[in-house]
Amino acid sequence: MSRRRRKRQSDVSVGAVLGAVLLVLIIIGAAGGFLYLRERAKQVATLDAESCPEDGPTSVTAVLLDITDPIADITKVDLKRQFQKTVADVEKGGLIEVYALTDEEGTLRRTYRGCNPGDGDSADELISNKKRIQERWEKAFNKPLKEIEDQIGEGSEGKQSPIMAGIQRIVIESLSDGKLEDKAKTLIVASDMIEHTSAFSIYKSGTDYAAFEKTAARDKFRTPLDGIGVKVLAFQRDNTKSLQELPEFWLQWVTRNHGDWIGFEQLAGLK
Repeated sequence: MSRRRRKRQSDVSVGAVLGAVLLVLIIIGAAGGFLYLRERAKQVATLDAESCPEDGPTSVTAVLLDITDPIADITKVDLKRQFQKTVADVEKGGLIEVYALTDEEGTLRRTYRGCNPGDGDSADELISNKKRIQERWEKAFNKPLKEIEDQIGEGSEGKQSPIMAGIQRIVIESLSDGKLEDKAKTLIVASDMIEHTSAFSIYKSGTDYAAFEKTAARDKFRTPLDGIGVKVLAFQRDNTKSLQELPEFWLQWVTRNHGDWIGFEQLAGLK
């Protein structure tokens, strides 16, 4: 009888040890899982009021829409498609700003400024609520930009087209922000690109860049485009068809101001 009793006590002892080992493993696994999730949560950027990472946007895209003159219906369609592509190219954490050019020199109307906070598809299911993140993206990013897209091309005839002054304003007031240092910067200008102010007018002087450099506009609109890529989305008007050197003129202006020339793309249509 005593041998059987000792055997049962031994079995109980082994079971207790195995149970204790299993419990320790469970505790270690739970602690490891907690630490893992905590570290992943730390990697999720805290966003500011403009849905941007608190340490600054990952990139910035500024869009200048010229509304100083009406454009053809097909040009509106083409421009809207280009705007859609521009918005879609803004990565999570990237900042986009949209400005409307007015006929008052140096006066712009900013219609949007905010970062792409990331949609539900980009959310980490282990530490995030995908539905809530999708709703935030829709409200703060997608919806307001879609509203701007719907209004593209609704311009009225202005007295002048101060394109250089508009670019200068965006660069000085926005793209020169210290938080954007060493970040990718892109400026997209959608316009007929006919500079027309009292300081200089392509209507009067043509696209001779040498002639432009002899005017007060050269210094007045000098703009530090260092580190900024510039792309033009040009819409054509009937009275500008003869200006074959227009792309070259703006290439000269951008590069002389130390910017990076991305290109000059002619949109569909003629007004």
